[in-house]
Amino acid sequence: MAEGALEPGSALPPVRALADRLGVSPGTVATAYKELRQRAIVVTRGRGGTVVAAAPAVASRRPPRVPDGLRDLAGGHPDPALLPRLVPPSQLSPGARSHRGSPRLARLEEAVRDWLEPDGVPTEHVTFAHGALDVVGRLLSVELRPGDAVAMEDPGYHHLLDLVTALGLRTVPVAVDDEGIRPDALRSALRSGVRAVVYSPRAQNPCGGGFGEERRDALVDVLREAPEVLVVENDHASSVAGAPLHTLTSGDLNRWVHVRTVSKFLGTDLRWAAAACDPTTLARHDGRLLLTSGWVSHLLQETVLGLLTDEDTRALVTRARETYALRRDALLSELGGRGIEAHGASGMNVWVPVRDESAVVNGLRSYGWWVAAGARFRTAAAPGVRISTAELPPADAVRLASDFAAVLGESEATYGG
Repeated sequence: MAEGALEPGSALPPVRALADRLGVSPGTVATAYKELRQRAIVVTRGRGGTVVAAAPAVASRRPPRVPDGLRDLAGGHPDPALLPRLVPPSQLSPGARSHRGSPRLARLEEAVRDWLEPDGVPTEHVTFAHGALDVVGRLLSVELRPGDAVAMEDPGYHHLLDLVTALGLRTVPVAVDDEGIRPDALRSALRSGVRAVVYSPRAQNPCGGGFGEERRDALVDVLREAPEVLVVENDHASSVAGAPLHTLTSGDLNRWVHVRTVSKFLGTDLRWAAAACDPTTLARHDGRLLLTSGWVSHLLQETVLGLLTDEDTRALVTRARETYALRRDALLSELGGRGIEAHGASGMNVWVPVRDESAVVNGLRSYGWWVAAGARFRTAAAPGVRISTAELPPADAVRLASDFAAVLGESEATYGG
């Protein structure tokens, strides 16, 4: 199968036939087939026998195009007015040369340590990558094998969910609430045999949950029961999350990585991430990076360094964090005042549980709003819609909440309450 001689849909020999051919017991072949089924490499079709499973999808579920004339609250992007102007460094790298010997700028490494240490993230070992998905995809591909299971937030970030599937891995959903992943759900996932867990400690997408101290301590206790599991902490909103970081990485875990990106507050085109991790994870990540892109562009590193250390940019990031919190809280207040349950403790999104996602999305469309149906974020969780509030001033939140209430009333009348 690995060599492509057996393509998806190809039938495997019957257990006894293969046992006779190889001169082993039927039990040995049956055990091998069972292992392949558990890894989702083959499937059994009753009397149809055992066949090679279809190759995993590699395409991401793109959101639908925003219809003309609608206010886009579905994208989850930062407000462009709250992003700094990107200015590439004036000193370009002279000539053609390899940076494999020194892939990371020492000054940027120190800036990253200054950025992470106040939040309690261990910074003895740090590295860089081309974004959070780049880090997660590289680590899962070197740490896990096809068919292994990964504990994922539910609802969770759809690109991460698609990435796990594309790598041939299985998703085990972990329920979330206003404080992020729930300890009981995580314990259940660990007992099912997951090899890695991926989560956001704050600004959880799409529900906005963030760990408090008690939740952090409870989750660390659960993870200590499975020291072999790789713990991936994706702090994607970091400086504009609007909530303090209570990291799990300071809890003496065995295998862990804390990932931070800058696209939410420095620019969506800055495909750069910092990662702090244990030494084994660092070696495996950087070893694979060396074999692919080799290093993150020094021009990109210089640009990020200039912005992270610029006082005016820091002031703009502070203003962005305060503005996003004001806009998010305004919508939550307006929805709550109309008796509509909504969630968004941190970050740029508000999650609203609904009974019928399509009815709400289409209903709001008739009022001029475009929000994201929750289907692409969910595995086993109940329906909902995600509203991005980064570009929604408080005055507009009043109208949106009023329209939302009207749509829910229309939906109940149409679908029987």
